Amino acid sequence: MTHSRVLNILIICLVFLHSGARAQSDAITESKPFKIIAFDAFPIFDPRPIVASIESAFPGQGITIWNAWRTRLFEYQWLRALGGQYENFMHAANASLEFVAMDIQLNLDPDIRNEILNEFMNLKPWPDAAESISQLRSQGVKLVFLSNMTEQMLLRGLEDSILQDHFDAILSTDSASTYKPAADAYSIVLDRYDVSREEVLFVAFAGWDVAGAKWFGYPTFWVNRAGATLEQLGEIPDGQSQGLAGLVQFVREHQSGF
Repeated sequence: MTHSRVLNILIICLVFLHSGARAQSDAITESKPFKIIAFDAFPIFDPRPIVASIESAFPGQGITIWNAWRTRLFEYQWLRALGGQYENFMHAANASLEFVAMDIQLNLDPDIRNEILNEFMNLKPWPDAAESISQLRSQGVKLVFLSNMTEQMLLRGLEDSILQDHFDAILSTDSASTYKPAADAYSIVLDRYDVSREEVLFVAFAGWDVAGAKWFGYPTFWVNRAGATLEQLGEIPDGQSQGLAGLVQFVREHQSGF
């Protein structure tokens, strides 16, 4: 069975497990101004240094290893969420990297493995993040992270960055011992703030996260930096662009309607 088929099966399972959230979102008809913008990590943080680290260790194989690792990482997270056997992001990242190394018979020295994994703990913002985040703050909304990454990972990414003071909360699905696209993961924002679903704009990096947020009932914007194909899961984002400038414009136009 191909990785893409496994991914689709896992997501379909999550839909059935959390069908109640979909029923609630179907009832939402009224548009409201956004009070909160909840970001996945990677619209803000640039993952390219991870690929560069892999390429440095294994010349000519960086993209291939990264794609296989990323796919297996999501599969392990979702399987653990479904099976009630939660481990946090970094544990899942380590296990999935070890699997890929064994699967393609890659000689993964422990020091090299740790060096690659540590890139997740040292992520830096995309070049367009600082200006766009500042403009979003001027729209009078709260900015939070809602990520499968741990709180420590997200905080490390914000260190020595002017973005530190712009985010109101670091919300990790680790606090709920689950992963997006589970409904319990998306609901962390509602548990923290007294807002309705339609008042939270979720900003996704991956197509599956677009679908998950829409299933839960959030308006959703896709920062599709990689120009990826939209997942065929019955949902489309409310807005889309390759960078954060498009998000700023989307929010400005939405808020001006009220």
